Amino acid sequence: MSARERILVVDDEPEVVAWLVEELEASGRVAEGVTDPALALDRLEERAFDVVVTDLEMPGLRGIDLMRAIHARRPDQLVVLITAFGSIELAMRCVREGAADFLAKPFPIEALEHALERTLRERRMKRELVRLRRHAEVDAGDLVAESDAMKRVLDVAQRAARGDSTVLLTGESGVGKSAVARWIHACSARSARPIVELNCAALPAQLVEAELFGVRRGAYTDAREDRAGLFLQADGGTLFLDEIGEMAPEAQPKLLAALESGVVRPVGATRDHPTDVRLVAATNRALEDAVRAGSFRADLFHRLDVLRIEVPPLRERPADIPVLVDRLLGRLAVRTRRPVDGITDEAVRWLVGRPWPGNVRALSNALERAVMLADHDVLTLADFTDHARDDDDAQWLDDADARGWTLADLERRYVDRVLARHHGNKTKAARALGIDRTTLWRKLQD
Repeated sequence: MSARERILVVDDEPEVVAWLVEELEASGRVAEGVTDPALALDRLEERAFDVVVTDLEMPGLRGIDLMRAIHARRPDQLVVLITAFGSIELAMRCVREGAADFLAKPFPIEALEHALERTLRERRMKRELVRLRRHAEVDAGDLVAESDAMKRVLDVAQRAARGDSTVLLTGESGVGKSAVARWIHACSARSARPIVELNCAALPAQLVEAELFGVRRGAYTDAREDRAGLFLQADGGTLFLDEIGEMAPEAQPKLLAALESGVVRPVGATRDHPTDVRLVAATNRALEDAVRAGSFRADLFHRLDVLRIEVPPLRERPADIPVLVDRLLGRLAVRTRRPVDGITDEAVRWLVGRPWPGNVRALSNALERAVMLADHDVLTLADFTDHARDDDDAQWLDDADARGWTLADLERRYVDRVLARHHGNKTKAARALGIDRTTLWRKLQD
């Protein structure tokens, strides 16, 4: 048994509560008892308990309904139900509803001790299994560090995982910031607990507060039941906020307050709820520029910018591409159910030489399209070059959008690209651009 496990006892009979609390305290646990189910919910708002032991039949709120209310707020809370009206059918129903165990009264205290020990042991084993599985999944497929650049990233990320400091991941769209976030979580002491992710750009401003902090039933018209927010879902684990630079301005002070206080208040609630989360945020924007422009709060930026890790673009780590290609093709073969026995060296060399403005995401898309359209088992250069022009256009525009290029920026880069294609020959470049040499010279001077 781990030191001082905390148990909450709920029963409408005071003598039962007193007996269980006394026995549990004598066994080395911390036990609290209440005779009102509503008070149990209040206690759970105030502090965390390892297990809730509750009677099934109580006036006002039945134990099974209390369990549902608890799980709406803390989905992984362990609940053991006890009742004087036990039957096999009822026990099976309670377990299906989410009870960790079920005991029929009267029972010896040893039966409850055994149920608690088994339940807590199973939870520890599940958490360890989750931790190992997550670590294996991240290690096996999401990250490749053949290049020195990515080796440095993972070295810093692994050192960051040793503590609880907030991490800010920066880098272009598609470089794998979410994979690095999962790596940090998998390497941390929190890895047996969940990592919960939110794309801030995908959520309307009016829903951010409810999504992060949760909702109490009746808080607004559509709130028909309690719903735990992401902070509570990630309790004990990691909260990953992707595209943090796109968070609505009105939600930013509430996020800052939660990070600084360590408590959240669900929409419609009257009490604050303590949380224990490690925050990892990611952005493809220059947040300093957003602060200067007034679209991102300076105090929130400084709260996030504790430990910054820059994830380099794929074009700066070509050594990673062959391994990425191999792993991505393995996944695609399973997901698409297409026979893929490999890829030619010529095709890999061509992929390594591409600029990949869309980074790993663009590489994955190119491989998926080749797999889906190929009528043979081994991918060749032709499977990619037939669509290269379309890829160039899409990646060029994606890169321009991600970097915030102006029309003048696009024009100059296109001129430079055409000039490079013609090996610096201005006459040929001007002809390809449909302008004369004088106009080309003027554009190069701008």
